[in-house]
Order: sequence, then structure tokens, then C-alpha cells
Amino acid sequence: MKKITVLALTLALGSFALFRILDAQDAKININGPGGQPALAVIDFRGSGAAQAQMSAFNGTLFTDLQTSGIFKMVPKSLYPLQNPQRPEDLRPASGQGMALADWAGSPVNASHLAYGYTADQNGTLVLYGYLNVTNAPGSQPLLFKRYFGSLDEGGARKVAHEFAADIIAQFGGASLAGTKIYFVSSRTGAKEIWSMDYDGSNQKQLTFNRSINIEPAVSPDGTRVAYVSFAKGTPRIMVMDSSSGRTLQFYNQQASLNSSPSFSQDGGKIYYSSSVSGTAQIYVADLDGRNFRRISNSRAVEVEPKINPKSPGTMAFSSGRSGPEQIYQGNTDGGDVQQLTDGTGEASNPSWNPDGVHLLYAWTRGYAQGAFNIFLMDTASRHYDQLTSGAGRNENPSWAPDGRHLCFMSTRTGSAQIWTMLADGTQLKRLTTTGQNLSPAWGKGN
Repeated sequence: MKKITVLALTLALGSFALFRILDAQDAKININGPGGQPALAVIDFRGSGAAQAQMSAFNGTLFTDLQTSGIFKMVPKSLYPLQNPQRPEDLRPASGQGMALADWAGSPVNASHLAYGYTADQNGTLVLYGYLNVTNAPGSQPLLFKRYFGSLDEGGARKVAHEFAADIIAQFGGASLAGTKIYFVSSRTGAKEIWSMDYDGSNQKQLTFNRSINIEPAVSPDGTRVAYVSFAKGTPRIMVMDSSSGRTLQFYNQQASLNSSPSFSQDGGKIYYSSSVSGTAQIYVADLDGRNFRRISNSRAVEVEPKINPKSPGTMAFSSGRSGPEQIYQGNTDGGDVQQLTDGTGEASNPSWNPDGVHLLYAWTRGYAQGAFNIFLMDTASRHYDQLTSGAGRNENPSWAPDGRHLCFMSTRTGSAQIWTMLADGTQLKRLTTTGQNLSPAWGKGN
């Protein structure tokens, strides 16, 4: 967030808004952890035999996974010593040319940790030997030593790189995004269809082919099911598919002009959604096949987008117009103890729970760019918030990654609606889609 003087804030937003925005710092998620960012050096691995041909793919994947985790300060490779160890036996007690840990701990590298190793072709299998050392502890055993196995091709090289990166990230309390999926809506074929892609934008695949309007994808906690809304049969209906095969699964829709905004319970056994069967769209819950449905909300206003708290399954966030313009509310899944989370100004929608069950993402038309939707982060315990996007088109549909450190969202900052990712502090912006209009991302586990 750009620093703005107190005077400018006061003139632009008024004293009340000034207090709220300055106080919002408490809402930020500390993506670096209590110990700050470790300074990580990662050598370019070499391979023996046929494995060497795959090292470009391996080294690029490993470095990118670690860099985009947001956990590490990646030491530029231009600062590395001339020689790089490949195994612990290469390390020497005395400093000199990069074969001692002290060479990596001292200037100009100043790394706190060193990742190194090598690959080999063993009977047609790519084998990775990966190590992680603390640089300021000469003679100590590696923090991590493990062998990884993959096919002797680019896919196998990327696989073992993902696995090694995931183990390094886990050493610092993080979780790798490798294997996670983002489901989204794309118009690139001429109709709004549901698509999926890997966390980094690769492997984009079309999942629906009905050439109608398909919107609002949601992924089950275990990644095995995707629910969405389809107009293929006329009125909007909830559909559920098997995420691996694409096979449509049974879901009973109430006879209504609108069945929309599905989401899954934390145990994956229920689907929450909104239906206009009673006249005005209200929140319901049903079994995975749509049976045994039960109405939750009872309001004269439209109530949509129910999202279950991952740490408190009896609590949900949702969007409602019960106080006028759409706002974010929180309540029990039995319909009781409803509390307004956003302050009633502007319009707020698209709630998304962090895995910690405390922080909530949403889109709001207030803040630094009033009138345009931007992404906000709220600490629901204190109601403090932080603005993550500003001055760059329309930004909506935020969705947390499973690691609780990254998020994806739709933005028109380049002129058309596209899917972007960033860290929870608003840094490391990355565009994932380029073709057609792309929106409504939902990030979940892969299957």
C-alpha cells in the first residue's frame, strides 16, 4: 500500500476514514513468519548422463517455486562464489571459492541457508539428491537431505523440483502450491465455460462444453468436486462435477428462478447455496446430491455467497442487502447470531475465508479508489481491514490459496478481465490468463 500523508488522507477521506485505514494495519497477515525472511541461496544443479539435459527445466522450476512462496529472500545468483558444492562431502572447513559454508554466509552472498545437490541418470530414472544447510553452522548436518525420483524427461525434472521445493518450504512452516488448482470462468471459446489451471497459470484446460453460461465455480476441500452455476437448461442451476474425470454428478435443484453461489462445507459433505424458491434469494444447505435441503436465512433482502469458516464450521460469511447496499455479514449456519462485518458504506461482496478462520478477503467499493471494486483483507476478530489493490481497474472475486499466503482474483487492470495472483501483503502480482475474458477464480487442492 502506498504511503500517503496524514493531511492528504484527511482531505480525501475524512477523519473517520483516516482512523479506520491507519488502524487497519492490524489486519495484515505476516507472510514472513516470526523469524523474518531467511536469505536463501540455491545453486544451479548439474546432472550426470542424460539427466543434464533436463537441468534447465529443473533449475527454473525449483527457483520459481521457492521465490514465489513469499517465505524467502532469494539471494541473486550473480553474488554466488565461483564454485558450488554438490554434496556435503564437497564442503571444506576453510573458506575459499564457495566450497565452505562460510563463503555463503559472508559478504557478498549473506545467505542464511544454502540449497544444493545434483541429479543422476540411474537406469533410466532421474534421481535427485537434494540438501539444505544452515550457512552459519560449519560442520553441522544438513537440515534436509532426501532423494527424489522422476521420469527422465522434462516432466520428471519438474516433478522432483516441485517436491524438493515443497520440502524446503515445509522446513520453514510453509506449504507448497504445487499440485493445487485454480478453477475459473473463461469466454475464450465464445461461451462462458468452466476451466482449470495449475497454480502458476500452466496447464489450462476446459472442463465444460455446453456453450452456455457457466459461472461461480467452487471447489470442495479435498479437491475432488467442483460446483458451479449453469444456464444450459434455461434458469440458473447448480451443477457438480468430478474434478478428475469431468463427469457430471447428480444434484437436485429446487424449482426456482435462481439457484446460485454454491460452496462446500469444510468436511465436504454439504453444499451451501442461494435459491429464490421462496421469492427472494435466500441461503440454503443440502446434501452433496441436493437432497435434504434446508433454508438457513430468513430475510426480505437478497442473501448470497455463503462461505463456511474453515476453523468454525458452524459459522459462515455471506453477502446481503438487508441493510441497503450489499454488505458482508457473518452468522451461524442455523441462521442465528447474524453480525454485519463491513461498515455499510459502498458495496461489499465476494467473501473468502483464509484457512486460519480469522482473515476474510472481500471486494469493496470504498477505500482509496471509491466507486471501483478493490480487494480488501479483514481481521474479523477486530474488524480492522487493509486494502490490497488500488488504482488499477476493477478487482473482484478474491479466493485464498490453500497455503493461506497467496490469493487469486479477477482484475481489469490490463483492459480485459483476467486472473491474477499475489501474496497476502499485495506483492508479487502475477497475471495467469491472457485469452478472452477470465473471471471468478476459485483456488483449491488438486486432484
